[in-house]
Amino acid sequence: MIHKEWYSRGYLPHFDHQNLIQMITYRLSDALPEYVLKSLEIIAKDDTERRKQIEAYLDAGHGSCSLKDARVASLIEDALLHFDGKRYKLLEWVVMPNHVHVLVEIDADYQLSQIVHSWKSFTAKEANRILGISGGYWQPDYFDRFIRNDVHYANAVAYIHQNPVKAKLVTRPGDWPYGSAARRKL
Repeated sequence: MIHKEWYSRGYLPHFDHQNLIQMITYRLSDALPEYVLKSLEIIAKDDTERRKQIEAYLDAGHGSCSLKDARVASLIEDALLHFDGKRYKLLEWVVMPNHVHVLVEIDADYQLSQIVHSWKSFTAKEANRILGISGGYWQPDYFDRFIRNDVHYANAVAYIHQNPVKAKLVTRPGDWPYGSAARRKL
């Protein structure tokens, strides 16, 4: 399969390369309203600060937070685990109330965009069914960052594990039931 390398769908830039480890974040459609995003673009000094402010906003639990429903959170986890070892290697993940973080190594036969699309498409239909709602469920795009080295990898793992603690949902990473930390009993 030929990978696209750098590309954009008009939103965020993406990097897709075979056997590359990626940290992916995607959020519910109502988790970060456009007016909040635009105000962060104005007040943030640079992309790093803007990203931190977005993360803080998401961790504050805005929007419907329907991922805190155990039925939906389990659906998301099951979807992530479904093709683990087949289309990608699922390394770490956490399902937060309004967003998802995934650390994954995509198989050479698949593209990052295909994988994320399959997660979001399947889970949107099923979550809408479970919750008895309709309409757009996920934001149109996702944020990805390729892992550059071992230090970056360790930081990404720590971030994913600590996200529920940082958001004050639990006091220990393994206490949040919807993620790799719980499965590893951290």
